[in-house]
Amino acid sequence: MADTDKKKLPRKDLPPDARIETLAVREGLPATQWGENSEALFLTSSFNHPDAATAAARFANEEEAFVYSRFTNPTTMMFERRLAALEGTEAAIATASGMSAILLMVMGLLKSGDHVVCSHSVFGSTISLLANQFGKFGVQTTFVSQTDVQQWRDAMQPNTKLLFAETPSNPLTEVCDIAALAEIAHAGGALLAVDNCFCTPALQKPVEMGADLIIHSGTKYLDGQGRVLAGAVCGPDAIVNGPLMATLRGAGMALSPFNAWVVLKGLETLSIRMAAQSANALKLAQWLESQPQVDQVFYPGLPSHPQHALAMKQQNGCGGAVVSFTTKPAQGPVTVPGPATLSEDAMRLRQGAFHVIDHTRLCSITSNLGDTKTLITHPSSTSHGRLTEDQRLAAGITQGMVRVAVGLEHIDDLTADLARGLDTLNA
Repeated sequence: MADTDKKKLPRKDLPPDARIETLAVREGLPATQWGENSEALFLTSSFNHPDAATAAARFANEEEAFVYSRFTNPTTMMFERRLAALEGTEAAIATASGMSAILLMVMGLLKSGDHVVCSHSVFGSTISLLANQFGKFGVQTTFVSQTDVQQWRDAMQPNTKLLFAETPSNPLTEVCDIAALAEIAHAGGALLAVDNCFCTPALQKPVEMGADLIIHSGTKYLDGQGRVLAGAVCGPDAIVNGPLMATLRGAGMALSPFNAWVVLKGLETLSIRMAAQSANALKLAQWLESQPQVDQVFYPGLPSHPQHALAMKQQNGCGGAVVSFTTKPAQGPVTVPGPATLSEDAMRLRQGAFHVIDHTRLCSITSNLGDTKTLITHPSSTSHGRLTEDQRLAAGITQGMVRVAVGLEHIDDLTADLARGLDTLNA
């Protein structure tokens, strides 16, 4: 049976030119016979069929239907359809977390002997997954500079199947040239995957610049309030509902319907949250640049950022909501804990960063991001703590770096909160 002949699940009747703000609150599945206005939450593990023949056809994928919530559920599909619409892709597949989305992509598309080119500025767990876990199974990864296009080009091999980048990167907010990487990937017969966690489709649509696959940690800005874990891969229908669905169906890294419903509701306010939090972040970054105890500020919205012009072009003129900065090293005796392998200079940098973090009263000390509450963390000892110091330094992450995921508090309260530590550092 041709796919075009297969019975399909209904779609919402929306105008073809509906804008992202409208899609964020309207796309999904039609309401049930009860006419609910808010999307329904289907907490069920399985679905009934009218007869055995229909059940057989649905399990054989001859008819599009809901079968088992490990791979088909109405609430999860509503989230998938809405996110795909926002990203401008044909389809999306939801997963239990952002890392499981990357796991699904690599498991579904690569095999032993394949090669990946990846930025060494990606999230620490992504580096570990590619280098350590998939390295054991014969998938090799070459890590290159996030911003040096020539390094990406030089790393290509005959067996390269995937290029992977997150832009902006975590925590340095380095911005890669998506269109240039897409050209390199496609010239070599590979796919380009872009982690769009920091920007979301409210600010950036990588598919419009040539990316093939979009990765999301829905845990972050898609949810927006730090409530649940979620992930997704967006891309062409042939990939999403082909090898990725086949892998999800067997491996089971599925998103729960409840978590899908929570993130689905989060998408409704995505655009206004990203605009407000990004505006706050720009003001905070500008303030940090004027502080004598701050050594350097990393924020794409600042003209001082090395990729400022590229970021403004790719990110709809917006810098996003994550600001990182490095503090001056602490003076006096070192009193904070740290690995014995760190030099005294590195420990003084760590002590300066810890001092600023520990003197906050509003910011939440946690390594998550994307919350309406402002979150602060020390990447070298948390999100990137499992990397070696050499790996961290290769990515530009020093012991003196502090990452702030800016929320919706009043900007004057946020600057006052950070000033408590900055004003007393080496006082």
